[in-house]
Amino acid sequence: MITSGQMRAARALLGIDQKKLAELAGVSVPTIQRMEASDGNVRGVVSTLTKVVEALDAAGVDLIGDGQQSTGGGRGVRLKAAP
Repeated sequence: MITSGQMRAARALLGIDQKKLAELAGVSVPTIQRMEASDGNVRGVVSTLTKVVEALDAAGVDLIGDGQQSTGGGRGVRLKAAP
């Protein structure tokens, strides 16, 4: 669904800290901290993950999954496939 790296990058693009993301998503700061400390895909309760993804979307971040094309016109960052 979303990786910890995507969460951190999304916050950086928005210029917000963990506290602000927690407020936007309606979750606690420790929850955001745990999510961002995950290795790879973020683990947690599906409803909480959904709240965070929806908050990032509402704030203007378009999350791109593996193999998905970026068809939007905004700026973005994407990791290249490992060699």
